[in-house]
Amino acid sequence: MTEQHSDGGLVIRVREGDLEALSELYERYKGQVYRTALAVTHNRRDAEDILQDAFLRVYTYADRIDETVPLGPWLYRVTVNLAYSWSSRARRWFSIFPSKLERLVSPGSWHPERVAESQELRQDLQQAIDGLSHGQRVVVVLHYLEGLSLKEIARTLDIPEGTVKSRLYYARDRMRKAIQEQERRLVPDVAYDFT
Repeated sequence: MTEQHSDGGLVIRVREGDLEALSELYERYKGQVYRTALAVTHNRRDAEDILQDAFLRVYTYADRIDETVPLGPWLYRVTVNLAYSWSSRARRWFSIFPSKLERLVSPGSWHPERVAESQELRQDLQQAIDGLSHGQRVVVVLHYLEGLSLKEIARTLDIPEGTVKSRLYYARDRMRKAIQEQERRLVPDVAYDFT
């Protein structure tokens, strides 16, 4: 059975008041919803609240959900919309990425110098992403963290695919410039006179 059909069957059962079906959908999608909410809000408690609210909406609006398509894109849209409304309270973002970045940048064996460099890289990247607009941040999260294609992001956010490409392009450019600026501040040009 494909995910589309199993989601649809569960949605139909939720419409009939079957809480076990809601529980199955929750188990299937809780990780994606939580990660997305956390990436946008910067706050674990807010992300947990959004997770609960998103599935409350699945239950409340089950009669409006199209059971012929996978639930994932609808849930992403709900999550992003909820996270936008919560994001004004958020101060920190990117707390979910360290473990993923650790796998990308950590050395095969432990060396204090490499660990320090890795921590600095994560911090620089976090600051760069903090500087993005909400629209750019969400596209970066959905593309790089959740692995959605540009077309899937466009459907999820209900925006043209060209807008997704543009936001992703400008987000990467802004992040690159922010990281370069951070590196320039850490290593200023110093003229040494050895005469």
